[in-house]
Amino acid sequence: MKLYGLIGYPLGHSFSKGYFKEKFEKENITDCQYENFPIPNISDFPALLAQHPDLKGLNVTIPYKEVVIPYLDELTPAAEKIGAVNCIDIRNGVKRGYNTDVIGFTRSLEPLLQPHHNRALVLGTGGAAKAVIYALQQLGIHVTVVSRQGTSHAVAYHQLTPELLEANTIIINTTPLGMYPEVTTCPDIPFQYITSRHLLYDLVYNPAATTFLQKGAEKGAIIKNGHEMLILQAEASWEIWNGGFSQRRKKSKEA
Repeated sequence: MKLYGLIGYPLGHSFSKGYFKEKFEKENITDCQYENFPIPNISDFPALLAQHPDLKGLNVTIPYKEVVIPYLDELTPAAEKIGAVNCIDIRNGVKRGYNTDVIGFTRSLEPLLQPHHNRALVLGTGGAAKAVIYALQQLGIHVTVVSRQGTSHAVAYHQLTPELLEANTIIINTTPLGMYPEVTTCPDIPFQYITSRHLLYDLVYNPAATTFLQKGAEKGAIIKNGHEMLILQAEASWEIWNGGFSQRRKKSKEA
């Protein structure tokens, strides 16, 4: 039996286990199993691997996408540049880190892009934000990061002007604001400046229409949640575990 799973903490909201269980049943895959592994601290990771020597691959979720890197042997160039991993391939004792968030996000965003969608605001600075920023840059889209406190690399929410909103016609929420059960929460952007030229994308998928997306829709914006991205990143993980991705690179000493 080939064992796959998800590490993170907590994992009560996990999408992956249900998705792969349904996938295995639907595709009559009988020699694979997918489990949740909620580890309270990333330092528990080596013990988990020792307890489950049959592990072939893992997905990684909050809060371990960045801090898992020192425990890996190799990274793909994309994962190394992003600085976050959400998929691990375990083969012959070698743990290779990938970022399939960037694959899922890119594949789900591209069909929505119009010629005027060339500048984006990315709300948040975590591991998911890093994947989104990398994906946008690969697509030739200029990125401005928005955080609670302005820094040399990001503007603060209170610094969002009408001009910034007009220029940045893509706005992506990578924060957990609006996720069930806190469904009334929302990134604090000036929605009065949103128009039908805007594309609002929320990585949150539960609920399907977050307050962020609802407010965008009220202004005529194109909206999209993160559900398709999750499916696409899960499928990309499956491709990796089954040898579909061959591009690898040894982890740098700095990673």
